[in-house]
Amino acid sequence: MNDAVSSAPTPAKPSNLNVPNILTSIRILAIPLFAWLVLRSEGQHMSWMLWSLGCFVALMITDKLDGDIARAKNLVTDFGKIADPIADKALISTALICLNINGSLPVWVTIVILVREIGITIWRMFELRKGNVVPASKGGKLKTVLQTIAVTLFLIPPAHIFHYPALVVMLIAVVVTTVTGCQYIVDSMKLKKTVTGE
Repeated sequence: MNDAVSSAPTPAKPSNLNVPNILTSIRILAIPLFAWLVLRSEGQHMSWMLWSLGCFVALMITDKLDGDIARAKNLVTDFGKIADPIADKALISTALICLNINGSLPVWVTIVILVREIGITIWRMFELRKGNVVPASKGGKLKTVLQTIAVTLFLIPPAHIFHYPALVVMLIAVVVTTVTGCQYIVDSMKLKKTVTGE
């Protein structure tokens, strides 16, 4: 009986070539198109703002879909754990930079968020080289939701109607972004102490 149990085959890891990872890759590849649409709108041309809004919403829907499909079909991969948050960061960062160029968003907001995102991404890369996969935390997911809402509000035409609500949500997102960034640093230090036995 025990021999039968012990000889049971280990479940194979899902292939990286699956629907969730393809959706994530499409999201990354579509970012230049989104950037072009936002810049073309110049933060004031209604038709181009609608196109950029539609593109952004579509890309965020793929973000929701790839996660749901991966969990439902047991297609979670290390590639997905790394690529999905990177895709989110790339899309949001691109949106923020374009909003800066259009004059819709203060530059310092983008600087704070980008410093945090780049720092955490580099840390994730180092941990991955050590064999440690660091998925997005709950706080990190909240940060992404707030940033997504803010960007969406900035893109809704006419721009002046939702400008101040968008700024308020974005400022809250900056606070959450900073706090979660600090939490990642604390967790990194705890992980290092655990590994080294200090």
